[in-house]
Amino acid sequence: MVKLPASLLDATRTRVVEGLEGRADTELAHEIANRVIAYLRNTSETTVSVEEDGTTFVITGDIPAMWLRDSAAQLAPLLRLVVAGVGSDADRAELVQLLAGLLRRHWMYIEIDPYANAFNRSPDAARWDQDTTEFDNPWAWERKFELDSLSYGPDLAWRLWRATGDTSWADERFVPAAKAILRTVRTEQHHEKLSDYTFQRENCPETDTLERQGKGSRTVPTGLVWAGFRPSDDRCELGFNIPGNHFLALALDRLGDLLAEVAQEADLAAEARLVAQEIRAALGEHGLIDGPNGTRIWAYEVDGLGGSVFMDDANVPSLLSLPYLECADREDATYQATRAAVLSETNPFYFAGEHLAGVGSPHTPPEYVWPIAKNIEGLTSGDPEVQREILAQLIATDGGTGMMHEGVHVNDPTQFTREWFSWSNSMFCELALDLAGVAR
Repeated sequence: MVKLPASLLDATRTRVVEGLEGRADTELAHEIANRVIAYLRNTSETTVSVEEDGTTFVITGDIPAMWLRDSAAQLAPLLRLVVAGVGSDADRAELVQLLAGLLRRHWMYIEIDPYANAFNRSPDAARWDQDTTEFDNPWAWERKFELDSLSYGPDLAWRLWRATGDTSWADERFVPAAKAILRTVRTEQHHEKLSDYTFQRENCPETDTLERQGKGSRTVPTGLVWAGFRPSDDRCELGFNIPGNHFLALALDRLGDLLAEVAQEADLAAEARLVAQEIRAALGEHGLIDGPNGTRIWAYEVDGLGGSVFMDDANVPSLLSLPYLECADREDATYQATRAAVLSETNPFYFAGEHLAGVGSPHTPPEYVWPIAKNIEGLTSGDPEVQREILAQLIATDGGTGMMHEGVHVNDPTQFTREWFSWSNSMFCELALDLAGVAR
């Protein structure tokens, strides 16, 4: 595993404490800073490894596989430190190397199988469970097709490149991976007609398998991109996930920049930008529904046939997270109306109790709020006081473990799911660094 330089951690602690001056009392500022250091250390030393080929492999925590989505989110706080100039030049160069190595691992996996969501360290055919699929891939831990799997890598590469100018992530696998992304997206814009992807699992909850012999719920072409599963790894009720399509459109635009300016692939860049434009047009035409009091809000899922689902899930991309992902302006009227609905009983997965109130997930039991969602609530609030209160609340509801969890019971913080869930720890770091003025 990877040990971050002590000089970097010391500089980070100092930067957080100084950044919280006037925004948190001294005791809370030091507690937040200590948590940031503990979580950065825990993530790097228990989930991150540099492989013999120089790529970075990142497990989620208590599951020994690498999710494309989770891995990028787990290392996102490191990019903040790079952007903000925290630590020495050598310290930041080490972080850039880790991030670039992660991206090269992403390209390798996506080229192998753009439909898988989680991968093994080596092609040993380890699995979460046995599935029926058209493609036998010994690298895949799980082959649930989720739009975020194709989005997090291009987005992280673009942000790393813009912040540092680094292009070491653009190895010989980058363009083939980009082609695989574009090919897959084009196919899944016409899922019923063009796609061979299916996913079935026996003797499992219905959220872990797709209906219609693994084809999923029926959709018609709209310009949106079909997905079998949500960022929670639960199946989509309707095939077009709206926050996933928002993030995919952004990622494709950013992929276009990378293809044009780094890889010198003008035609592929134009194709990426064209698909992004089609998705955004379809979002405007098909993704909006009537919300409370007649306001227009974003649906969570639609099918192109007139069906829609309103809810939000703690996992990112979510409706709540759109400004954090840079897919919407925080002050946009549609976002604000959507946000108000998400953080209310209009959302069936909004829970409130004695210790917590916020967004949970159908992936966990009722009455469990996710720290990831609470951090997103803070990151999209624009209000330092709200951010401070959320951080204090999360510290007080860690169940006495010192770590963040997947879900926490709103009335009893000692009841939680997943004691070791690195993504949740990293999202605490994201909010703490944001409050301390450490830019994303």
